[in-house]
Amino acid sequence: MPSKVQTRAFSYFIHGPNYSMPPLLSCLAALLTASILTLSACAQPGAQTGGSPALAADGVMASEASMDWSAQATDPDEGSGPQDSFEERARRVFGTQSLSPADLPGRDLDSDLLYKFLLAEIAGQRGSYQVAAQAYLEMAKATRDPRIARRATELALYARQNAMALEAAKIWLAAEKGSTSARQTLVALFVTTNNLQAARPLLQEILSAEGANAGPSLMQLHALLAKHPDKNAVLAMVKDLVKPYRQLPEAHFAVAQAALAANKYDAALAEIREALRIRPDWEAAALFQAQALTSESRAKSLDYMKGFLAANPKAQEVRLNYARQLIGEKKFPEARAQFQRLLDDNPQNPDIAVTVALLSVQINDLDAAETQLKRVLELNYKDPDSVRFHLGQINEERKRFDEAARWYLAVEGGEQFVMAHARYAFMLARQNRLAEARAHLQGLQPQNEAQRVQIVQAEAQLMREAKAYKESFDILKTALDVDADNPDLLYDIALAAEKLDRIDVAETSLRRLIALKPDHAQAYNALGYTLADRTDRLAEARDYIEKALKLLPEDPFILDSMGWVEYRLGNYAEGLQYLQRAFDQRPDPEIAAHLGEVLWVKGKKGEAEKVWRDSLRDNPGNEELQKVIKKFLP
Repeated sequence: MPSKVQTRAFSYFIHGPNYSMPPLLSCLAALLTASILTLSACAQPGAQTGGSPALAADGVMASEASMDWSAQATDPDEGSGPQDSFEERARRVFGTQSLSPADLPGRDLDSDLLYKFLLAEIAGQRGSYQVAAQAYLEMAKATRDPRIARRATELALYARQNAMALEAAKIWLAAEKGSTSARQTLVALFVTTNNLQAARPLLQEILSAEGANAGPSLMQLHALLAKHPDKNAVLAMVKDLVKPYRQLPEAHFAVAQAALAANKYDAALAEIREALRIRPDWEAAALFQAQALTSESRAKSLDYMKGFLAANPKAQEVRLNYARQLIGEKKFPEARAQFQRLLDDNPQNPDIAVTVALLSVQINDLDAAETQLKRVLELNYKDPDSVRFHLGQINEERKRFDEAARWYLAVEGGEQFVMAHARYAFMLARQNRLAEARAHLQGLQPQNEAQRVQIVQAEAQLMREAKAYKESFDILKTALDVDADNPDLLYDIALAAEKLDRIDVAETSLRRLIALKPDHAQAYNALGYTLADRTDRLAEARDYIEKALKLLPEDPFILDSMGWVEYRLGNYAEGLQYLQRAFDQRPDPEIAAHLGEVLWVKGKKGEAEKVWRDSLRDNPGNEELQKVIKKFLP
């Protein structure tokens, strides 16, 4: 089983002397998210833009979230703890909550009402939420008190009793006619119960009350109505609702959102362009237009954002999204330039600085990467250990091993803890200090069970690279004696067993792993490849690889396995297609070995030799390449 399969279990420990920097995209995902949050709210289509309170599109869920019976707040704006007495909770529920005296029924908290309250609260504490909600609803019907009706609504929502919540919310609004919260909650309930027409007059009342300041509420219409199944009906209603507000850009934005949800692409673009005509520098609208254009062509979306930025160079949210799309298109130099602009405008933002550093790594500008990462440490970045790990990688790549060791050893915790110390151990092993490397790994103090397993994997991989296959196998077997069903250890011992020609152990381990994790694509791939490469059970091997390919259809290593089994079955043309796809995605040396062999057998010897020689130049120590070249090029 070649090392191409090994990459699935513990990829960051297998690079050996020709270690290269890891792929960028996996490192950037969290950093991009952090950068977005740090820059701003990113002008989401539903964001408030000032003015009067916007529609609470998520008001229903917000009410549900407040129902923690162990330490709940009966009013979302007030806290209470488990030590609160029932009377204290009652007084919180029945507090005036800034209500007008005209909205109150004039009934004090008498003993009868307090008794019913106690029964309802005890039912809730015992998990009988529906009983509690029903009790509050009965109190609301009897008293017409908006405070009790509000509580009944919240409890019914928590109990997922929409019909009961709807009845309570109607009482709440009838008792407190000026309550925006009651009206918003009732609208959300009408939409949830697919009664769109009942929601219309309430929405009209909210928008009418706000008049020229209706922009924020218009921006919330899409979020509020998104769950309604009839998108065309929603579009028709939104068009009708916004008619009095066509002078506002938010009105056109609301229609554009509804149109896009109804798959009216041209109408959506027309409306969002009208919004931008009224407000040309509106980033939220620009982002919506870019997103809409993406469905037609990523190139069009990128061109649009580039043009918008030329006219609006301070549009940070658009620039950030533009940079993200450039990364998605693997246009790393252009992406770095955009992030550098963002960093120039936000020099104290460590998240952006880290992203600039990683993009610099990707384009092999290691000086810039190192400079930025050291600066990030000065900015008190939230995860300094990850920065130290990347600094270790950069210095290892530049063969500054003492400096790399200093940074790796400085990693004291976090996700990179084991990775950093494993890289240090591998550097020791490459200096013929294998015993010292093992001792270092064995001396690490894992901070959790996952790290304990990773340390075992690292030591096993260390011995595998030292060609001490029996010792590698024994390390994993000892660990499995303690944790027999650990998926990572099962995978790795299968790899170690294959090196010892223990195909039976490899197969048993991989079958056990598949039984534990039926969607483990790499287990299917490893088992299929092993059977294809080391046995004559080719049809069975193909079945396993097909299962892996269904789970990960574009994985280059699984494509390589499928190409190899097709080749072994005598289907040379099909095998070549899979291998070429795999190699185009990832020019791995062992994929190159397979591709070259099939090319050679098909008579394309010159192409085969070029694939082998080019790959060997970049991977001079690869055993699979050396073996296949020796086989065909004496």
